[in-house]
Amino acid sequence: MVPYKYIAIEGCIGAGKTELSKLLAKRLNAKSVLEEFEDNPFLPKFYADKSRYSFPLEMSFLASRYHQLTGELQQGNLFEKHIVADYIIQKCLLFSRITLDPEEYNLYNKLFQIIQLNCPAPDLLVYIFRDVNQLLRNITRRNRDYEVNIDAAYLENIQNGYLNMFKNQVNQRILLLDAHKFDYVNDANNFEIIFRLLQQEYPVGVTRIAL
Repeated sequence: MVPYKYIAIEGCIGAGKTELSKLLAKRLNAKSVLEEFEDNPFLPKFYADKSRYSFPLEMSFLASRYHQLTGELQQGNLFEKHIVADYIIQKCLLFSRITLDPEEYNLYNKLFQIIQLNCPAPDLLVYIFRDVNQLLRNITRRNRDYEVNIDAAYLENIQNGYLNMFKNQVNQRILLLDAHKFDYVNDANNFEIIFRLLQQEYPVGVTRIAL
């Protein structure tokens, strides 16, 4: 039995968070909350011209994530035994710190601090950690046009941003899975290993497990 009602799966670009979220939601017969990014008109523009489109991209993601989390999660809390999301609202602040200039970030941060108060925190946050080379291979394999220019330095900044963020999380249970080359999509036994881990009770703070 999984003791957590609301589970969020996170990871860097290419970590496989959406795949794990889908597998877990299916296994738990849970409400699935998946990030709506493919229809964002600013995303391909951002990867083509980051300096011009960083602020509208981050604002559009903030609005979309806020609307989705406050809407679907609050409704789901009434009827669902489990809820599985493939992101947390705090990723907005993490990405904006990397992509925005200082003045834009300060404005964005003021808005974020107001908005995040209305977003429920997950009972368990699962972070999938993979090294940058594996992330790049996964990104290449899924072959999305707007991701072709993503480089290792950008991924390294994001990954470090998540790890630094976890150090400052208060009252949050974080399960960090070191999943280098660990394939839970094509290997059912590997997924079962993760599923068994989610049935355990974890203390507040970061628990790191090598798979």
